[in-house]
Amino acid sequence: MTTTASSPDRRYDLDWIRVGAFFLLILYHVGMFYVPWDFHVKTPHPVAALMPFMLLTNPWRLTLLFLVSGAATRFMADKTTVGKLTWARIKRLLPPLLFAMVVIVPPQSYYQVVEYIAAHPGTPLTVDNFWLRYVTASGHWCGTDGKCLTTPTWNHMWFVAYLLFYVLVLAVILLIWRKAGEHIQAGAERALKGVGLIVWPILFLGAMRALLYPRFGETHALIGDHYVHAVSFSAFLLGFGLAKSETLRQRFIAVRWPALGLAVAAWAGWATYVWVYRADDANPPEALRMVMRFVFASDTWCAIVAILGFGAKHLNKGGPALRYLTLGVFPFYLVHQTLIVIMAHNLAKLGLPQGLEALILIIGTFVGCFATYEIVRRIPVVCWLFGLKSQPGVEASRPPALA
Repeated sequence: MTTTASSPDRRYDLDWIRVGAFFLLILYHVGMFYVPWDFHVKTPHPVAALMPFMLLTNPWRLTLLFLVSGAATRFMADKTTVGKLTWARIKRLLPPLLFAMVVIVPPQSYYQVVEYIAAHPGTPLTVDNFWLRYVTASGHWCGTDGKCLTTPTWNHMWFVAYLLFYVLVLAVILLIWRKAGEHIQAGAERALKGVGLIVWPILFLGAMRALLYPRFGETHALIGDHYVHAVSFSAFLLGFGLAKSETLRQRFIAVRWPALGLAVAAWAGWATYVWVYRADDANPPEALRMVMRFVFASDTWCAIVAILGFGAKHLNKGGPALRYLTLGVFPFYLVHQTLIVIMAHNLAKLGLPQGLEALILIIGTFVGCFATYEIVRRIPVVCWLFGLKSQPGVEASRPPALA
C-alpha cells in the first residue's frame, strides 16, 4: 500500500487530530453541564440519556492528546538541544498555566460556590471578595459533606500542568539517553506488530485500570495521581516514539477499520455497564468489574488506533485553515471551560427549551473561543499569556509545534 508521505519535520495528520480532539473536548464539557455527573455548574434538568454519548470520547480523548503532544515534542527534540527544548516548553506552557489559575479559572469556582449556596439555603458560605479569597486560599468554601474547594486551582488546566511535568521528566531522560526517541521508536515497532498492535497496549491499559485505578482513582492533583500518570505519561512517551515511524503509520492505516469496529463494540459494552450500574450505591460483581476494566482499555486503545489510522490515511495536507486552527487551539483550550460555566449558569435562568439552550451554549462557546483568539493574538504580552509565540497581525508561514 502506498501513501503520501508527510513532511519529515511535521505530520499534518497529527495536527488535524489534535485540533479535532480539542473541539470534541469543548463539546464534552458542554455535555458535562447536562449529564448527571459532577461538574462546576449543573442544569436543573439533568439528561441521563446523554451518558452513552459522553462515553463515546470519555475513555480516550485525553490519552490521545498526550500521545499527540509526545509526538510534537519528538519533532522539537530532534532539532534542538535538551536545554533549548526545555526552556521553549516552559515559556510556552508555564505562563498560560499561571495566568489561567489566577484570571481565567476563578469564575468557574465562583459559580460553583454560587450554585452550592443556592442549593443549600442557610449555608454560611459567601462569595464576598471572592477573587481575593480565591488567590489567598482563604475562602473556606466547604460543603456539608466536609469536602472543601481548594484554591487557587487549575481545574481543566491540569492537562497543561501534567504536560509541562512530562516534558521536564523527558528532558532528564534525554540528558541521560539522548537517542531515547530512536530507541523507543524501535521498541514500539518491534512490539506493535500483528495482533500485538492491539493486544499489548490493551493489556497494559487494562492492568493499570485494574491495579492502580481502584486505589488512586483520578485526582488531577499531580501528586499521588498514579493511575493518570501511568496512562498519560506512557501515551506521551509512545507518541514521542512513533512520531517519525513510517512503519507504525502504515500499520495504523492497515488496521483502522478493524480497530474502529472493536472500539465501537467496546464502547457499547462500557456504556451499557455504566448505564446499568449508574447509581451511586451500585455494586457490580467484582468479576464483572474486572472484565469491564479491560473493556474500557479496549475502547481507549482501539479508538486511538482507528483515529491515528484514518488520520494518517486521509489528513495529510496542511494549508491556511490548519495553520490558523493549530495556532488558535491552545487559546481555545484556555478559555473554553470558563465560557461554558459562565454561559451555562446564566442561560439556565432563562427557562429556554433545553435543546435551544444547548445549541446557544455550543455556538456561544465556539464564538467566544474564536473571538478571544482574534483579540489576544494581536496584543503584545497578552498573546504570550495565551501560549502564542507572537502577535500574528501577519500569520507565520508555519505554525509552532503542538502544545
